[in-house]
Amino acid sequence: MPAPIRLRELIRTIRTARTQAEEREMIQKECAAIRSSFREEDNTYRCRNVAKLLYMHMLGYPAHFGQLECLKLIASQKFTDKRIGYLGAMLLLDERQDVHLLMTNCIKNDLNHSTQYVQGLALCTLGCMGSSEMCRDLAGEVEKLLKTSNSYLRKKAALCAVHVIRKVPELMEMFLPATKNLLSEKNHGVLHTSVVLLTEMCERSPDMLSHFRKLVPQLVRILKNLIMSGYSPEHDVSGISDPFLQVRILRLLRILGRSDDDSSEAMNDILAQVATNTETSKNVGNAILYETVLTIMDIKSESGLRVLAINILGRFLLNNDKNIRYVALTSLLKTVQTDHNAVQRHRSTIVDCLKDLDVSIKRRAMELSFALVNGNNIRGMMKELLYFLDSCDPEFKADCASGVFLAAEKYAPSKRWHIDTIMRVLTTAGSYVRDDSVPNLIQLITNSVEMHTYTVQRLYKALLDDISQQPLVQVSSWCIGEYGDLLVSGQCEEEEPIQVTEDEVLDVLEGLLLSNLSTPVTRGYSLTAIMKLSTRLSSVNRIKKVVSVYGCSIDVELQQRAVEYNALFKKYDHMRPALLERMPIMEKTASNGPTEIVQTNGETELSVPDMKHPPLVTQPANQANDLLDLLGGNDVVTVIPTTLPTKPASAGGELLDLLGDLSLSGGPAPVSSVPVSQPSFLLDGLSSQPLFNDITAAIPPMTAYNKNGLKIEFTFERANPNPNIAVITIHATNTTEAEMTEFVFQAAVPKTFQLQLLSPSSNVVPALNQGSITQIIRVLNPQKQQLRMRVKLTYTHKGVPVQDLAEVNNFPPQSWQ
Repeated sequence: MPAPIRLRELIRTIRTARTQAEEREMIQKECAAIRSSFREEDNTYRCRNVAKLLYMHMLGYPAHFGQLECLKLIASQKFTDKRIGYLGAMLLLDERQDVHLLMTNCIKNDLNHSTQYVQGLALCTLGCMGSSEMCRDLAGEVEKLLKTSNSYLRKKAALCAVHVIRKVPELMEMFLPATKNLLSEKNHGVLHTSVVLLTEMCERSPDMLSHFRKLVPQLVRILKNLIMSGYSPEHDVSGISDPFLQVRILRLLRILGRSDDDSSEAMNDILAQVATNTETSKNVGNAILYETVLTIMDIKSESGLRVLAINILGRFLLNNDKNIRYVALTSLLKTVQTDHNAVQRHRSTIVDCLKDLDVSIKRRAMELSFALVNGNNIRGMMKELLYFLDSCDPEFKADCASGVFLAAEKYAPSKRWHIDTIMRVLTTAGSYVRDDSVPNLIQLITNSVEMHTYTVQRLYKALLDDISQQPLVQVSSWCIGEYGDLLVSGQCEEEEPIQVTEDEVLDVLEGLLLSNLSTPVTRGYSLTAIMKLSTRLSSVNRIKKVVSVYGCSIDVELQQRAVEYNALFKKYDHMRPALLERMPIMEKTASNGPTEIVQTNGETELSVPDMKHPPLVTQPANQANDLLDLLGGNDVVTVIPTTLPTKPASAGGELLDLLGDLSLSGGPAPVSSVPVSQPSFLLDGLSSQPLFNDITAAIPPMTAYNKNGLKIEFTFERANPNPNIAVITIHATNTTEAEMTEFVFQAAVPKTFQLQLLSPSSNVVPALNQGSITQIIRVLNPQKQQLRMRVKLTYTHKGVPVQDLAEVNNFPPQSWQ
């Protein structure tokens, strides 16, 4: 049989292929030749054939038929054969295939070989693809090599020990004596691998963590020697001595100093030296400084050291490298809650990052800017953020508008400023705002009695300028219908009044009904506004004509409104002034929307603020109760997160069915627009009260769930003024490397309680603890019974749907007593 072609010739031949089909033909022809050679047990060219097979494997072609040939090469006495055999084993085999177990004896023999390079091959292979069975069998040989005097073998044995510990954690103690001696080694390669091994052991075992804390002074000495040492060509990278080892030591110090005062104190000085002496002109120095900052922030460091760390991040923001700026913004976002004042000093630099061309930097800068907003800087920060909202890409507008709404609601210096800010957002990005922005702004306007004339005049002007922003048009229509008489009167004290006639007001609203830009929801607002004006203006006949025209509208929703309003004119005209009178001040029932679904003693009740704009449709109760069949029994009360529906219901249904078969014997009593009394619930009477007590009794937090990398923690507050209400904030964090999407938290309690679950801050739990989801639960416990709760968690992780149930019974007594 002729000699097979060499690997170099095969590569040259494959590269000459002009099409994929031609390449496949060459590969198939060569694979057939290799198979024939394997069948003939050709020992001479086995190494060459396996090498070619590995190249084909890297190109994506199947090469599994060469697995046993790799084992034969490993068993060979020639180093060149062993090298290709071990490489093939690492590429073609893994622990899911039983073939790999046949290598165990060969690896054991090679670990005891007289040649260090053969031993190195065996260590590399075991550390790369050794299964738990192989690790158990060969851990003794690895431990022996950790104690050898050969630094080449010691560093490879340390890395192999890391793999063994990951596969079989109970073997950790076997490597404990040898690991202690590794830090005294002068060779940087051995030092590096020993720090990696120590880090792995500390992360996996709390006992090891406490045991190795005594090594902190030794690690500090090593790090100090690296900083103070002179130029060493063997280890120098851009003027810095072995930055890779420095980074590894800093990471290990971070683990050892976390939640430990003595260890943290021992490393404070060296961290300050690293932070001040490291050169920042090169990327290598920036990497070390970043690890130093993370370590300072994670341990119990001194306040001055934390300020130094934040100042380093502030310098990173001025760097020309986009990656460094992004890293700085992300790190500042993590520390802003604990070191708010220190981060505030860099506010102007952070705001400048909003103008960056990179979308990732802009998003992080936007999130950090909102985190920096407080009562002292609200005006200046909102000015910058509104400017950003005006010029940013569409993908940012929704999040930015939502952030402005929340910040304005929390820190608004005056109601006029609050209303002007929300109107500016609706004018700039009205199509991107959340669904609850319209009812929330209507509620704000309703409760600001002294601002009614100013607000309706501003909204009327905005309506004349632009009718494309539907949320703005809906709020304007509602206000004109509610306060149209104030608009026509022209008596505005806050700004120069405008002179508007009744016909001009009606022309604008009729124009909205006819406009192609108006959505069905907007037309519903406009028709309702025109109907309200029948009790506020004198043009009643014109209004009747408009209403009657839309009784034949192709839009069923609009048609129903018009028919009911027409019936109100014809049959119940004596009730019209009472039904359409001005809205009373609304009580805010929730921070995230006007509609809440609760269950009391097993029966669903709807708590809705009385609004004259189109009422909201709630989801059926049976959709809320999907926990019942999972939790068992009839003694639970379930709740779903509050959501805002998108389709308005019939406008007439909120007071009476005008089309129904009504029997109004005697004089019908006037119907007040004040909402019907509902059973008192969690937020009754809270409109003028702060939501939580300013000074909360010390209720310890608790971990309600910790499984598969998902951790749910509960923190507690007492609602003000009702002490029977416990306000629980859940914090969901994710320690895995992949984010958890479509996250839904549901809860159920016994009938003796009432439970209200508000919407979460997000439905994505970021990976690696880089953020959390928060959600508020309010529990009414009038009988002061011990709190019990069942929770259901659903999310998608790495594309796989996950669902889990848990029972929480260990609530601290202070939370329910």
